[in-house]
Amino acid sequence: MGTQKKEVFSATDNELAELAKALGHPARVAILKELARRNVCVCGEIVDVLPLAQSTVSQHLKELKAAGLITGTVEGVKSCYCINWDALARLRNLLDTCCTPGGDCAC
Repeated sequence: MGTQKKEVFSATDNELAELAKALGHPARVAILKELARRNVCVCGEIVDVLPLAQSTVSQHLKELKAAGLITGTVEGVKSCYCINWDALARLRNLLDTCCTPGGDCAC
């Protein structure tokens, strides 16, 4: 297995790669879509709308939270999640800035 050399790439490229990695699974995309659709913090209901086990959904939520795309709070045994709209705006800005039509990258 090769050595990772993230330091040879720009901070912008690394940031974009981390955010893209968090979106790299369809379950995470579905979670974000559901949170956006509701536009409120959602607790256990996320498990009810996905065809996945609760533990699997929890892992995907953990990945999204680690990337900063969602925020979460724990109240006793209940966890609630919301979209971090600033992080999504940052992702969009990175994509808009770095990748222009025609494949030219400005990063």
